[in-house]
Amino acid sequence: MSDIVPASADVVIVGGAAIGSSVAFHLAADPGFSGRIVVVEKDPTYARSASALSAASIRQQYSSAVNVRISLHGIDFLRRIGEILEVDGERPAVDLHEGGYLYLATAAGAPVLRDNHRVQTAEGADILLLDPAALGARFPWLETGDLACASFGRSGEGWFDGWGLMQAFRRKARALGVVYVAGEVVGMERDGGRITAVRLADGSRIACGTVVNASGFEGRRVAAMAGVSIPVVPKKRFVFTWHCRADLPDFPLLIDPSGAWARPEGRPGPEGRLYIGSAGPAEGMADPEMDPEDYAVDHAFFEEHVWAPLAARVPAFEAIKPGRAWAGHYDMCELDHNVILGPAGEVRNLLLANGFSGHGLQQAPAVGRGLAEWILHGRYVTLDLSELGFDRLAANRPVLERNVI
Repeated sequence: MSDIVPASADVVIVGGAAIGSSVAFHLAADPGFSGRIVVVEKDPTYARSASALSAASIRQQYSSAVNVRISLHGIDFLRRIGEILEVDGERPAVDLHEGGYLYLATAAGAPVLRDNHRVQTAEGADILLLDPAALGARFPWLETGDLACASFGRSGEGWFDGWGLMQAFRRKARALGVVYVAGEVVGMERDGGRITAVRLADGSRIACGTVVNASGFEGRRVAAMAGVSIPVVPKKRFVFTWHCRADLPDFPLLIDPSGAWARPEGRPGPEGRLYIGSAGPAEGMADPEMDPEDYAVDHAFFEEHVWAPLAARVPAFEAIKPGRAWAGHYDMCELDHNVILGPAGEVRNLLLANGFSGHGLQQAPAVGRGLAEWILHGRYVTLDLSELGFDRLAANRPVLERNVI
């Protein structure tokens, strides 16, 4: 991080984790851009960033075509990350494991799964629709008696090192001349429909041509500095770990109809295989906006809402050794659980990347490229992401996504 705050920049990016650093890299790497980019990051340790606390997974199993396209772009990027983000001969690795997502459905959920499958395969995603017999044959450790079907990502889905991805973006951006500043943006100066400068907590000021709001669960607060209101709130989520000694071959990222999920992590050790997992709020359970400084873990949530349904689904999980757990925050878009992306209405030089609702890491490559293209060309070039724009808020036009974890 730099201790020197530049007096001006062509682009100021508020937030330097995966999204902000992806925007910085893609913009700096474009031969059509020759300006100065400054990234302002409140927490230079990134210890509590979503990039550090995420379960770091990627899938194409969405119900909206735009999200499928974003993740197809993302998996291609992750497969080629070494060549794309190489610095001084060093190629980053993010330990991509294409173990697939496995969505399970009872008779009640089967129509949705089948509808989603048609959307996914139409976009070119490698997703299999399995009946109970095929499901049991592929995953013999699974209890299938109440299931009607399942969808499985045969390739292009899995998990990776999210911290490694963020650091690779940062390192490459810095190598391309991007300036990182440790500081907190506390205000913006606006002249009509433009932001002319950002102000930092230490009293410094950066005049700017464009501002990108990539500040995670603080996105609403940062947008409000420009007089822009967005329905993005912090929602707390837990991740639990446990060891299981049983051999469960080819275990994917499993999503039970109850909403509980699990996936393996690393290689088996003396205590067995390590798994991570959690669940969203159960039906009827409150999911209030949370204090972003609240990182307390509710361990009772694991026994009731995670372990119980998963042990019923995977009998081997009846005998486990619980491990550590942590909490983090989604920057949840309350309209439709999808990112609010691009120009902020009448404030045209404020670009938003807020409300990822748990999808930020996997969407970072496509979103970073998209916003860089918008800054350079005033439009999306590689992927049309306009469906996720700010204007859908006023129009009450949600991008309906049925596959939310």
